[in-house]
Amino acid sequence: MKIAFPTQQNFGLESPLFNHFGSAVFFIVADTESNGFETVINPDRDHVHGQCQPLKALNGKPVDAIVVGGIGKGALQKLLAGNIKVYRGVEGSVSENLERIKSGKLIDFSMDLTCSGHGPDGECIH
Repeated sequence: MKIAFPTQQNFGLESPLFNHFGSAVFFIVADTESNGFETVINPDRDHVHGQCQPLKALNGKPVDAIVVGGIGKGALQKLLAGNIKVYRGVEGSVSENLERIKSGKLIDFSMDLTCSGHGPDGECIH
Protein backbone atom coordinates (compact mmCIF):
# COMPACT_ATOMS: atom_id res chain seq x y z
CA MET A 1 0.00 0.00 0.00
CA LYS A 2 1.27 3.48 -0.85
CA ILE A 3 0.30 6.12 1.70
CA ALA A 4 0.89 9.88 1.32
CA PHE A 5 1.58 12.12 4.32
CA PRO A 6 1.51 15.93 3.83
CA THR A 7 4.46 17.77 5.41
CA GLN A 8 6.04 21.22 5.41
CA GLN A 9 9.56 19.90 5.90
CA ASN A 10 11.45 17.15 4.15
CA PHE A 11 12.98 15.01 6.89
CA GLY A 12 11.81 11.77 5.33
CA LEU A 13 9.85 9.57 7.70
CA GLU A 14 10.74 11.86 10.60
CA SER A 15 8.94 14.82 8.97
CA PRO A 16 6.15 16.21 11.16
CA LEU A 17 2.67 15.56 9.76
CA PHE A 18 1.10 18.77 8.43
CA ASN A 19 -2.52 19.69 9.16
CA HIS A 20 -3.46 21.07 5.74
CA PHE A 21 -3.55 18.64 2.84
CA GLY A 22 -3.70 21.12 -0.04
CA SER A 23 -1.12 23.64 1.15
CA ALA A 24 1.55 21.15 2.21
CA VAL A 25 4.91 21.71 0.53
CA PHE A 26 5.72 18.00 0.37
CA PHE A 27 4.11 14.60 0.53
CA ILE A 28 6.12 11.75 1.97
CA VAL A 29 4.83 8.66 0.17
CA ALA A 30 5.52 5.50 2.16
CA ASP A 31 5.28 2.05 0.60
CA THR A 32 4.22 -0.51 3.21
CA GLU A 33 5.28 -3.43 0.99
CA SER A 34 8.87 -2.33 0.30
CA ASN A 35 9.24 -0.24 3.50
CA GLY A 36 10.64 2.52 1.30
CA PHE A 37 9.49 6.07 0.80
CA GLU A 38 9.85 8.99 -1.57
CA THR A 39 9.26 12.72 -1.35
CA VAL A 40 6.84 14.38 -3.74
CA ILE A 41 6.67 18.18 -4.17
CA ASN A 42 3.14 19.66 -4.19
CA PRO A 43 2.79 21.79 -7.36
CA ASP A 44 -0.75 22.90 -6.31
CA ARG A 45 0.02 24.32 -2.85
CA ASP A 46 -0.69 27.94 -3.83
CA HIS A 47 -4.25 27.26 -4.99
CA VAL A 48 -7.19 29.51 -4.12
CA HIS A 49 -8.88 28.36 -0.90
CA GLY A 50 -11.54 25.81 -1.76
CA GLN A 51 -10.00 25.03 -5.16
CA CYS A 52 -7.60 22.26 -4.15
CA GLN A 53 -6.92 19.68 -6.83
CA PRO A 54 -5.74 16.73 -4.75
CA LEU A 55 -4.52 14.57 -7.61
CA LYS A 56 -2.54 17.51 -8.98
CA ALA A 57 -1.19 18.14 -5.46
CA LEU A 58 0.17 14.59 -5.45
CA ASN A 59 2.00 15.47 -8.68
CA GLY A 60 0.59 12.44 -10.49
CA LYS A 61 1.88 9.99 -7.89
CA PRO A 62 -0.63 7.14 -7.45
CA VAL A 63 -1.44 6.40 -3.81
CA ASP A 64 -3.89 4.15 -2.01
CA ALA A 65 -4.36 6.34 1.06
CA ILE A 66 -3.69 9.74 2.63
CA VAL A 67 -3.01 10.45 6.31
CA VAL A 68 -3.62 14.09 7.23
CA GLY A 69 -4.61 16.19 10.21
CA GLY A 70 -6.91 18.52 8.24
CA ILE A 71 -8.53 18.62 4.82
CA GLY A 72 -11.30 20.55 3.11
CA LYS A 73 -14.59 18.97 2.12
CA GLY A 74 -13.97 19.36 -1.63
CA ALA A 75 -10.53 17.75 -1.49
CA LEU A 76 -11.86 14.91 0.63
CA GLN A 77 -14.72 14.29 -1.81
CA LYS A 78 -12.32 14.26 -4.78
CA LEU A 79 -9.94 11.82 -3.09
CA LEU A 80 -12.74 9.48 -2.05
CA ALA A 81 -14.20 9.63 -5.58
CA GLY A 82 -10.75 8.54 -6.82
CA ASN A 83 -10.88 5.50 -4.47
CA ILE A 84 -8.18 6.96 -2.23
CA LYS A 85 -8.80 6.25 1.44
CA VAL A 86 -8.27 9.22 3.78
CA TYR A 87 -7.33 8.79 7.43
CA ARG A 88 -7.26 11.41 10.16
CA GLY A 89 -3.68 11.63 11.36
CA VAL A 90 -2.52 12.79 14.75
CA GLU A 91 0.27 15.13 15.81
CA GLY A 92 3.66 13.57 15.36
CA SER A 93 5.95 12.32 12.63
CA VAL A 94 5.18 10.44 9.45
CA SER A 95 6.72 7.29 10.97
CA GLU A 96 4.54 7.58 14.10
CA ASN A 97 1.41 7.95 11.98
CA LEU A 98 2.54 5.12 9.71
CA GLU A 99 2.74 2.82 12.74
CA ARG A 100 -0.72 3.97 13.85
CA ILE A 101 -2.23 3.19 10.47
CA LYS A 102 -0.58 -0.24 10.38
CA SER A 103 -2.02 -1.04 13.81
CA GLY A 104 -5.51 0.23 12.89
CA LYS A 105 -5.45 3.17 15.30
CA LEU A 106 -6.36 5.93 12.80
CA ILE A 107 -9.97 6.67 11.86
CA ASP A 108 -11.35 7.40 8.43
CA PHE A 109 -11.73 11.11 7.71
CA SER A 110 -15.44 11.96 7.56
CA MET A 111 -17.14 15.05 6.11
CA ASP A 112 -18.04 16.36 9.58
CA LEU A 113 -14.31 16.58 10.44
CA THR A 114 -13.29 18.65 7.40
CA CYS A 115 -11.86 22.17 7.56
CA SER A 116 -14.25 25.04 7.02
CA GLY A 117 -11.54 27.64 6.57
CA HIS A 118 -8.24 28.97 7.86
CA GLY A 119 -7.51 31.13 10.89
CA PRO A 120 -5.18 34.17 10.97
CA ASP A 121 -2.09 32.01 11.53
CA GLY A 122 -3.07 29.44 8.90
CA GLU A 123 -4.55 27.04 11.40
CA CYS A 124 -7.48 24.87 10.43
CA ILE A 125 -10.99 25.89 11.49
CA HIS A 126 -13.29 22.91 12.11
